[in-house]
Amino acid sequence: MKQVISTPDAPEFPGYSQAVKAGDTVYVAGTIGMDVTTGTMAGDTVEEQTRQSLLNCQTILRAAGAQLSDAVMVHTLLMRPEDADGVIEVFDEFFPGVKPPRCVSKIGVDRPGILVSIAMVAVID
Repeated sequence: MKQVISTPDAPEFPGYSQAVKAGDTVYVAGTIGMDVTTGTMAGDTVEEQTRQSLLNCQTILRAAGAQLSDAVMVHTLLMRPEDADGVIEVFDEFFPGVKPPRCVSKIGVDRPGILVSIAMVAVID
């Protein structure tokens, strides 16, 4: 059984769900570093946007009954591959213990102002 997860506390875009929960697994869509309280990107650096993107992912996971520590796979999309070190620095803040496997790709669609988008899969214990 699939359940669409939606929360107004994270960026929403028409055309796809923020997340889908299938059994104990939550699939979070690519989530950008937009601050929903202001409607703007969280900053001009990859660190600021990564931090907000992970906060947004955390909010979506909570709406599904999960948390960041339940993440089993993270896919990071970067506009500029040279920003990878900045992303890793922020990931270490959010995943201090067991770090989920990650992969990094280049964003294929140029969206002005967006430096990073993060998707993840979490399994609720």
